[in-house]
Amino acid sequence: MKTLKWSFIIAFSILLLGSTQTSAQMTGQHIMEKVYNNPSGEDTQGELTMTLINSRGEQRVRNLSQFIKNDGKVEKKIMFFTAPADVRNTSFMNWSYSDGRADDQWIYLPALRRVRRISSDSKSDYFMGSDFTYDDLGDRHPGEDTHKLLREETIDGKACFVVESTPKESGYIYSKTITWVMKDNYLGLKREFFDDRGRLLKVLTLKDYAKISGFWTLLEVQMENVLRNHRTLMKFSNVKVNQGIPDSKFTERSMTLGQ
Repeated sequence: MKTLKWSFIIAFSILLLGSTQTSAQMTGQHIMEKVYNNPSGEDTQGELTMTLINSRGEQRVRNLSQFIKNDGKVEKKIMFFTAPADVRNTSFMNWSYSDGRADDQWIYLPALRRVRRISSDSKSDYFMGSDFTYDDLGDRHPGEDTHKLLREETIDGKACFVVESTPKESGYIYSKTITWVMKDNYLGLKREFFDDRGRLLKVLTLKDYAKISGFWTLLEVQMENVLRNHRTLMKFSNVKVNQGIPDSKFTERSMTLGQ
C-alpha cells in the first residue's frame, strides 16, 4: 500500500526503502516514483485529531477515525468524523487506482441523509473547513506530472532531494509543487503548492513520525495556507497495521452507518 506520500497526506505508515543508486543517477521522475511506490501494510487504521487554526490563533478541533486498504489495484480510504456534534457521522471515502485513472470520491452529510459523489469540478474545494482540498486527499499518480530534480539540500539535519512537479494537463488546481524528499527513506518532508498565478499558496510539513511495528508511521502533519493565514494540524494516534479490515468497510452503506 502506498501511504505517507504527499498526494494523500491523511495516511499512516510507510516501509523504509533504501536505494543503491547514487544521487548523480537519480532523476526527478525516478524520485517521485519511489515516493509513490513505497510499500506498507495491506491495511491500516487509526485515530486522527484535526485542529483548524485561524489568523487570530483561534482553534477548532475535530476527531476522526480512518481506515485504509489496498489490494494492489485499488487503494480505498474512508474517514468518519466522531466529534464535535456538528460534524459527527460525516464521512468521506476515496478510491485511488494504480493505473493512474482519476480517483473516485464520496462524502456523506448526515443533514442531507445521502451520499454525494465529488465531481471533478469540486475537487478544488476545501474539505470540511480545513486547508486540504478534496484533490489533496486523493492520490496523484507521478505520470500526471513532469518532474525535475532542482537540487539537493539539508533541512533540520535531513538530507533531501528537491523536486519540482508541473502538471502535464492544463487546468489543474496547482501550477506546480515543490517537494523535499528525504534521501534515506523517500518520505516527503515538505511540499509547497503554487496557485494558477504562480504564487505560493500552501506549505505542507511533516512535523513528526516514528517507526512502529517495522513501519514508519506519520504522527503529525501541518498544512498552512499562506494566503489565507490559516493552518490545519493533523495528529495521528492508535495506528494499527494489517488488522484484516473487511471490504464492506469501504462502501456507501458503511458511510451512512458510521464506523
